[in-house]
Amino acid sequence: MALKYQRILLKISGEALGGEKGMGFDEPTMDAICGGVKKAHDLGVQIGIVVGGGNFWRGRSSGKMERTLADKIGMLATVMNALAVSDKLEQLGVPTEVFTSITMPQVAQPFTRKDALRAMDEGKIAVFGGGTGNPFFSTDTATALRAVEVSADVMFKATMVDGVYDKDPHKYPDAKKYDTLTFTKVLEDQLAVMDGTAATLCRDNKLPILVFDLADPDNIARAVQGENVGTLVYEG
Repeated sequence: MALKYQRILLKISGEALGGEKGMGFDEPTMDAICGGVKKAHDLGVQIGIVVGGGNFWRGRSSGKMERTLADKIGMLATVMNALAVSDKLEQLGVPTEVFTSITMPQVAQPFTRKDALRAMDEGKIAVFGGGTGNPFFSTDTATALRAVEVSADVMFKATMVDGVYDKDPHKYPDAKKYDTLTFTKVLEDQLAVMDGTAATLCRDNKLPILVFDLADPDNIARAVQGENVGTLVYEG
């Protein structure tokens, strides 16, 4: 089957790497997720990955800590996750390159658009750590930013839900799932897809987002081939 998308930016939450506990690293879960990424990579699609840091640190749960400091700790957590995902992919035979938004040359090279594109053109998966490098911005926003910077065809947001609903499907059995959705509706109805900054950035740059369930990592490969997976958010 032909590829629907040639270059994607995949967001993986930190909690997803922690498995059922949502903390630290769960090896079987990471094997499954990175195996799903490998299947998509084997199809020939260029892939960038942004990883969250919630399995180690959540800035909004840091009590009385000063916000910018809490966010910096969160950025470091995403770098740890980027290194772990890179290592797991390398174990599976997938070449990777890790980039950070915070300069730490002994750990990984700093992000530049040119180097990220070069890595993907070489067949490597570019793994981005450090978020945007600035406080007050989520890793959803970091994913949208990197996706726009590397001219990705789409942003994949892999979640624990099989799409976007009009209300929480875990609490309301009558929740309605959307097959497609506009960013305007996401913002106006304050739907729990991503934060407003990320949604606005995607809308203004005409970058579609596909929200789907990561519980089945094969959904990544299905999505790049254009199968009906999750909810597509775009501005018509």
